[in-house]
Amino acid sequence: MGRPLPRTTVGRRRALWAAMAGCLLAPAPVTWGYASATPRVRSLADVPDAPVAMVFGAGPRDGEPSPYLAHRLDAAVELYRAGKVKAVLVTGDNSGAAYDEPDAMRACPTARGMPDSRVVSDFAGFDTWDSCTRAVRVRRVREAVLIGQGFPIRRAPALCGAAGIEAYGVGAAADAHDLSWYAGGAREVLAAGKAAVAAPVRPGPRFLGPREPGLSRAPREER
Repeated sequence: MGRPLPRTTVGRRRALWAAMAGCLLAPAPVTWGYASATPRVRSLADVPDAPVAMVFGAGPRDGEPSPYLAHRLDAAVELYRAGKVKAVLVTGDNSGAAYDEPDAMRACPTARGMPDSRVVSDFAGFDTWDSCTRAVRVRRVREAVLIGQGFPIRRAPALCGAAGIEAYGVGAAADAHDLSWYAGGAREVLAAGKAAVAAPVRPGPRFLGPREPGLSRAPREER
């Protein structure tokens, strides 16, 4: 059963004030993300050069990139062909044998002609913070172009900046906004709150593992 409403006038007034405070504070992390990231979100044409482009995972379908994820990978290939980045780091969730974001992502740029040695996989990028801090602590990334869409790319530069990366974000193209897009927007309220805590606290990733060769060599990460 739900918790009963306060019976006294004072109790009801406090409950009302608490509810109002919650409504006012809930958007604050999203506002923080937008305000901090806006100067660092650029177009493909004017984003500064960097050693690596980081592409964040977005739910493959039957082992293939989803439409949103395919657009992110297309943007990474375009940056590589333009000489703006030297390598692409695909980072995502591989927490189970049946769910492998990085391998689904990796196939796209190599199929479009990128050398296999220039595409690096991070199999423990369970969320944006893990991807950012692992890029620094495992791959020694210090500068990067971050590629995503919509809501997440508005907080990624702030998180990667807190992890120690000089980062700029690029918003990849998106098809017509479907149900998953709006569901992502709803989840962003929670994700932004988590990001607002992670940025100052700087927790370790859920999985770290040994340091790998720097991205100047860009070999494929061993599982």
